[in-house]
Amino acid sequence: MAEKQKLLQHHAPGCLSDRIALGTVRFMRFFADAFFSNRYGNRAVVLETIAAVPGMVGGAIQHLNSLRRMKDDDGWIHQLLEEAENERMHLLTFVQIAQPSRLERALVIIAQGVFYNLFFILYLCSSRTAHRIVGYLEEEAVYSYTQYLEGVDNGTYENIPAPQLAIDYWDLPADARLREVIVAVRADEAGHRDVNHGFADTLQAKTA
Repeated sequence: MAEKQKLLQHHAPGCLSDRIALGTVRFMRFFADAFFSNRYGNRAVVLETIAAVPGMVGGAIQHLNSLRRMKDDDGWIHQLLEEAENERMHLLTFVQIAQPSRLERALVIIAQGVFYNLFFILYLCSSRTAHRIVGYLEEEAVYSYTQYLEGVDNGTYENIPAPQLAIDYWDLPADARLREVIVAVRADEAGHRDVNHGFADTLQAKTA
């Protein structure tokens, strides 16, 4: 029980910026729930496409900041780009599991284009808020994958064999199935949650 509580931990908003970030994520969650309902595989395909954006945007801007200021980035660039790559692997995995429709592929193009530009502007204006939004997005991801996992365990969703891509990437057993993939992806999302909330806390402390 304690392990599950730790996995599903929530960062309580401590300021107006945090509350705006949480409100934004809950607004996005409303539309995701309305569109995908309980189709968690298809939800993962679209949302992982968006989830791979913040790390790339943040990494690029931090890279330029490091060059401009001629100072070390304290490891932020590598961590953010690694996050973006990890989210991309989540996407490629669930594409093989869920087989997105043409409508969902079109939605990916639209959502990614809108989100990339908005997040880029937000990161330039307030990187702290940007990282807090990602932290809350990852909280929602952990929650969604937990529900997906419960659906596999109770037989709602078929526990199909894991794609070879996932087996190779997470070094899973050769006979691994969907359940093991979800567990691995959920652990990644929990890590991204903690990292981004940590980045937001660090930036907040600098301005305090």
